[in-house]
Parts: sequence; structure tokens; C-alpha cells
Amino acid sequence: MRIADLLRRKGSMVATVTPRTRVSELLARLAEHNVGALVVVDGAGAVAGIVSERDVVRRLHQHGPDLLSREVGDIMTTVVATCGPQDSVDELSALMTQRRIRHVPVLVDGTLAGIVSIGDVVKSRMDELEQNQEQLEAYIAGGRFHT
Repeated sequence: MRIADLLRRKGSMVATVTPRTRVSELLARLAEHNVGALVVVDGAGAVAGIVSERDVVRRLHQHGPDLLSREVGDIMTTVVATCGPQDSVDELSALMTQRRIRHVPVLVDGTLAGIVSIGDVVKSRMDELEQNQEQLEAYIAGGRFHT
């Protein structure tokens, strides 16, 4: 399965913030969209970074409650792993595992076209396994299984 197939199923809406967004507003948007990370875009709409709940928690531990008044640009991850719609879900799964990341923006010609989470990858795998099981059961029930 390709990332494009996954995006067709889940949609391509991506919640974003800018580097100048306050961390307190970031938290509100994470809760509003019920997501674990937001893509950070610059004034031209290009991906400038990504910021996750983990980023907030780690920096909150370092800086205390004053973090809430700081800007997302102060805490975001700037080296962002990305993928394209032509990439396979298996390739993305390996990337997420190797880099220990849970959210990967999807880019088309440098433009943000979606985001894939580890939950999306797991759901895709489960759907694939369920489909394989149904095919095997149909094959066996159809009398095509010989010993």
C-alpha cells in the first residue's frame, strides 16, 4: 500500500501552526484537533518544523510554566522526516521505527499534502491483515484447500 492510498482513506487535512504561535495556543489546537503533533509552517506555507506533545512535555520539564508564553519556534523540531505519496506504508513504518517518530508530513513537490501518524500505519496494517484473513477463509471455504 502506498501513502497516497492511506491519505485517500483518511483525508489530507493537516492542522498547522506557525513558529510564532504561543505554546499555550499550540496546546489548545492539539486538543481541538485531537492530535499529538502539528506541522509548523512558515509565512509561505512551507514546512518549517513539527511540534509534538513530547516536545512540550520535555521543554516544560526544563523551563517550567513560563514555557506556555514562549513561541512554538523555540521548541519545535526543525529536522523533519517527510515522505511522499508514492512511498510505501512499509517504508514509512521502517522510518518511524528507526527514527522513533510518530508523525510524518507528506510532501508533494515541496508542498504539504497530508500527514501520517503511527496510528494510521497501524490501522493500515490491521486492515491488510483482516483482508488477508478474509481471503484465506474464503479460499478454504470454497473447497480449494487440498491436503
